[in-house]
Amino acid sequence: MGRELEKLRLVALNIDGVLLNDTFSPVIHHFIVSRGGEYTAATERAIFSQPQHIAGQRMAEAVGGTMSGEEALAAYFEERDGYLARHPVVMADGAVELLRRLRGLGLRTVCYGGLPKTHFDTFLGAHAELFDGPGYVCTNGFRPGVHEITTDVFGLTHDQVLFVDDVARVAEAARTHGVAFVGLPSPFEHGFQRELMREAGTRHIVSRLDEIDEGLLRVVDTEVAAGRTWGE
Repeated sequence: MGRELEKLRLVALNIDGVLLNDTFSPVIHHFIVSRGGEYTAATERAIFSQPQHIAGQRMAEAVGGTMSGEEALAAYFEERDGYLARHPVVMADGAVELLRRLRGLGLRTVCYGGLPKTHFDTFLGAHAELFDGPGYVCTNGFRPGVHEITTDVFGLTHDQVLFVDDVARVAEAARTHGVAFVGLPSPFEHGFQRELMREAGTRHIVSRLDEIDEGLLRVVDTEVAAGRTWGE
């Protein structure tokens, strides 16, 4: 590869929906509609990338408040276990290639998500050498975690990090802090994340990891260096 990037130093990659397949959207959708709830963009906005206790409360509200947040969360994870028996967790196509591409440009990488580190160890542990710092950051206590990962974990400034996520709430947080963002919305047919990312002003939205190529990374780096990460 050519010269290293001018401004970016770290790429933070969401685990479920980016490096691994999306096993959350289908279960949340089924959880709600099977109980008579309405699944809308507002539903996704309220639930996705929230701490688990808040997501449980929001799921309970979405089905009419017939259960507590704790009950909703427990039922959700039970249903997710059943879903995973039929649709196992797998690495996304191009995940390892992307990690190597980032390293080839002199970038550090870290993975993050709302589940405990054991989730990372199970499905990405074989590639742990491709990640830096703690390797994985559990953000359940401070979701979406854009500011915390950037400053507290890596000691960087907001203009030195690129986040790649499948949820628009992370895009909104990135815009608030002036952090670069690339959206990879789930292909789930009932999902609204692509639409919500556009509403949030996301400039770069891709459908596959191989679209995050050197060309796109250099474009993002140039935008960051010029102070044009968001807006015109």
